[in-house]
Amino acid sequence: MLRKLYDWTMKLAERPHADWALAGVSFVESSFFPIPPDILLIPMVIAQRARAFTLALIASVSSVLGGMLGYAIGFLLFATLGQWIIEFYGLQQAFARFTEAYNAHGGWIVFTFGLTPLPYKLITIASGASGMNLGIFLLASVAARSLRFFAIGLLLYWFGPVIRELIERYFGLAATLFTVLLVGGFAAVKYLF
Repeated sequence: MLRKLYDWTMKLAERPHADWALAGVSFVESSFFPIPPDILLIPMVIAQRARAFTLALIASVSSVLGGMLGYAIGFLLFATLGQWIIEFYGLQQAFARFTEAYNAHGGWIVFTFGLTPLPYKLITIASGASGMNLGIFLLASVAARSLRFFAIGLLLYWFGPVIRELIERYFGLAATLFTVLLVGGFAAVKYLF
């Protein structure tokens, strides 16, 4: 099934509306969707290496805009929608511990979560719920998301054919590694914070 998803994504990269799909996934992932945009970005850059930086820009801008939606959920709707999202992912206790540390190191936390597989949506909601300075939030988000997606774009631009061959040859291992990182990100938040 994952192999079919990969093949579908590779074909999607050549379609005229592929950029919109990447923008949509990047946007919703930053506020409530569990699947990171990397699952679209990586195959799209592999399929069209010449557009690596354009695709990284689309993912970065859309992700930051989605992060602003997450901030708004936390700021305006935490008692209802924001709390429901936290409960949906089973992160109530982690969220409570996290907000204590958040007040002291908010900008660095936003940067760290925006750069890593840790769930960025939790941070965007927490930023709004805690009333974090919007300027600091945006600066950290732009820096982290741009660094993450442009690093992916740059690596795939340089090593695209080699990486594509490795992914296609060891697809099962690559899919397992991606799943472990995704689940590990949620587990790290739940048990470390």
